[in-house]
Amino acid sequence: MLRAVGVSQSRGEEAVFRDLSVGVDAGEVLAVIGPSGVGKTTLLRTLALSLEPEDGRVAFDGTDAWKADDSERLSLRRRTGMVFQEASLFDASVARNVEYGLRVRRSWRDRLRDELRSIAGSKKHPHAVRESLEVVGLTGKTGQHAGSLSGGEAQRLSFARALAYDPDVLLLDEPTSDLDPRNTAVIEDAIAEARDRDIGVVVATHDMHQAERIADRVAVLLGKHIAEVGPTGSVFENPRDERTRKFISGELVY
Repeated sequence: MLRAVGVSQSRGEEAVFRDLSVGVDAGEVLAVIGPSGVGKTTLLRTLALSLEPEDGRVAFDGTDAWKADDSERLSLRRRTGMVFQEASLFDASVARNVEYGLRVRRSWRDRLRDELRSIAGSKKHPHAVRESLEVVGLTGKTGQHAGSLSGGEAQRLSFARALAYDPDVLLLDEPTSDLDPRNTAVIEDAIAEARDRDIGVVVATHDMHQAERIADRVAVLLGKHIAEVGPTGSVFENPRDERTRKFISGELVY
């Protein structure tokens, strides 16, 4: 569904990664693992079409996104949702945070239809809002101000906001970093729910145990390249690349 093919990115004059190829299919969870600073976030931003590759291409259902015109590229970008390591919420209620995501992602025709439904006295919160909050266990906090949430609840709300507009691909950047076990479990269950909805999920994580739990495939980003990519069990139990073996065993590899 979403593919980076031979992409390269730099930070100033220093290469972040070179000639990198990786992709995700519908209904699949791909975990990208590697040491801190190796370029996992840069890769997610590249897949999200918010960062143009210096070389190579990013294809969405076969369409080269950076050769498309601005309007088509925006349409492709709207088919992805991204959740960052730290939640960034609006100064509004829990429900309004999710509703805002729906409004900015939908076309003007869809927004007009929602406004007309509101005027006509339809339900206060669209079904997508209620459903996405249910997935992350926040239905009891619909009217609560987002600023009063705990850190874990805020991250769950960020996930709900991305899930509500039914993206084709979810890109998650260390989504459970510094979360307690309960909130981590809720996020991991939500990832499984997204996969069940046939959404492709890419998770950048430093937590290899998490990658083993949730991923169908794992990509190992080392030394400015994808050192190895394959089924989760194969990568962790019988890695083909020596650098992968060292990294998984806890050695410092860059």
